[in-house]
Amino acid sequence: MTEAMSRLIDDAAAARLLRRVDRAVAELRRGLPVVVCAADGNGIVLAAEQASDSALAELVADGAEPPSLVLTAERANVLRILPAGHDVQLVPIPAGMDLAALRELADPTRDLERPLRGPFAQVKAAPPGFTLAAVRLCKIARLLPAAVTVPLAAPDPAAWASERDLLVVVADDVAGYEQRAATALVEVARAYLPLREAEAALMVAFRPRDGGYEHHAVIIGDPPRGAPVLTRLHSACFTGDLLGSMKCDCGEQLRGAISMIAAEGNGVLLYLAQEGRGIGLINKLRAYRLQDQGFDTIAANERLGFDADERLFEPAAVMLKLLGIDQVRLMTNNPDKVAGLERCGIAVAERVPHAFPANT
Repeated sequence: MTEAMSRLIDDAAAARLLRRVDRAVAELRRGLPVVVCAADGNGIVLAAEQASDSALAELVADGAEPPSLVLTAERANVLRILPAGHDVQLVPIPAGMDLAALRELADPTRDLERPLRGPFAQVKAAPPGFTLAAVRLCKIARLLPAAVTVPLAAPDPAAWASERDLLVVVADDVAGYEQRAATALVEVARAYLPLREAEAALMVAFRPRDGGYEHHAVIIGDPPRGAPVLTRLHSACFTGDLLGSMKCDCGEQLRGAISMIAAEGNGVLLYLAQEGRGIGLINKLRAYRLQDQGFDTIAANERLGFDADERLFEPAAVMLKLLGIDQVRLMTNNPDKVAGLERCGIAVAERVPHAFPANT
């Protein structure tokens, strides 16, 4: 077998793995269950946010045990469930708990209205792998990171799922999905795009081979290859970049970065599809509502069940490498961005301060 043929086979296999996860994500967003297979057991998974009464009833009927609500450790802590030392926490669902109550446990926006929920049973045992994958799937789907799950006892989960027209996904594929999606980025279009702050600008669009989230690069001037390039990573912010939201300074940071690069004469701005620090626009709106209740950005994200920052650096690193850039002068006030890029193989020669007055 030739090296080219072997590479094509590997690419096809990677594309199949991405496709399975993409399909599972789409099913969860529709409110449908999927089967997740892991080394330590299999389970049926339903996104808590999108679950319907009929889907929940089927889940209860098909499961080998009573259902559990799977929450992240951050969300479980908010609900005063004692920590068990795991990334996710299983909460046995009491008989008779309705769908509205389940959703309220997943969604913190009514926590202050309902402060006396619980107490909830604590499961100290390590959660099975399919529950970790369930929460990861919800995050990829930009849903609240909470799932209703039941173990599946069928000896042949693929055949069982096929009889019920359910999708099957492997937990390891879910865990590696975002890394594979980043490495599958390819350039799909480019065009000159004169900007108010920088007339000599070229916009380049990148898309994963599976058709997932698209990221963009704005190249200003002719950045040098072989020397550090002035670079800004900017996460998409619909509310700040386009609407001029007073809750953030993202629009000012975006336009300010373009102006600074133009003044330098050349550089790159990467516009990454990682809205709301990677939690998505709808969840960012939920975080805004929590901020109105007095929580800061980090506390709001954690009450929702997310990490303080869910952004990934692999897409940015892959885009830079595709543009022939492996050294940058990074415009940021966040040391985590420096460390994140360097972990992905991009040398950060200098951290260039990039601060603007906060909106009030």
